[in-house]
Amino acid sequence: MGRTSDAKERLMAAISELIWTGSYGSTTIDQICDKAGVKKGSFYYFFDSKSELAVAAIEAEFCARRAELDAIFSPMVPPLERIIRLCDNGCARQVELKAKFGHVLGCPLFTLGSEICTQDKGLREKIQEVLDCHQRYITSAVREAHSAGLIDAPDAGAKARMLTAYFEGVLTQARILNSLEVLKEIPEGVLSILGAKRHVTVVA
Repeated sequence: MGRTSDAKERLMAAISELIWTGSYGSTTIDQICDKAGVKKGSFYYFFDSKSELAVAAIEAEFCARRAELDAIFSPMVPPLERIIRLCDNGCARQVELKAKFGHVLGCPLFTLGSEICTQDKGLREKIQEVLDCHQRYITSAVREAHSAGLIDAPDAGAKARMLTAYFEGVLTQARILNSLEVLKEIPEGVLSILGAKRHVTVVA
């Protein structure tokens, strides 16, 4: 079975990278095993299918990121600043990924979700579960900003959905164009949707 102590983790990391840099449909189990340095028999020891592995990888990635999200959305941080920090964090990640892979990769959840949403119910539901959790962070910040009189957003959930649609749309455009330039618009665009004004540092 090879290095069983971390074989499962390496399989999850491998499928995440292969799907994000390519596509779910084009990624084979053989490619995943080669990337992870794991024998095919070991793959089936841990997972029954590529779909099951993808679900596990999404869950593991989100669990690993929870501490980062908790820090970004700390109650000690002003609510509007939390949202801008989330945007800045996401844009900075795209800069790192392009330097590593040579392409702007966009959001892994939206990239995968748009590909498989009509084909794999279990995988779609896991993606939606994670997106819903992200949405709750944003909704909480919007609600606090409204309560503080910083913005007018009586329906915090609706405003948070608008922000998510805008942010993810720009990330998808950046992936299609393979350009970081469009990401520079995100902070001001987010503040415009919120009806707020403040000086922001735009990611270069």
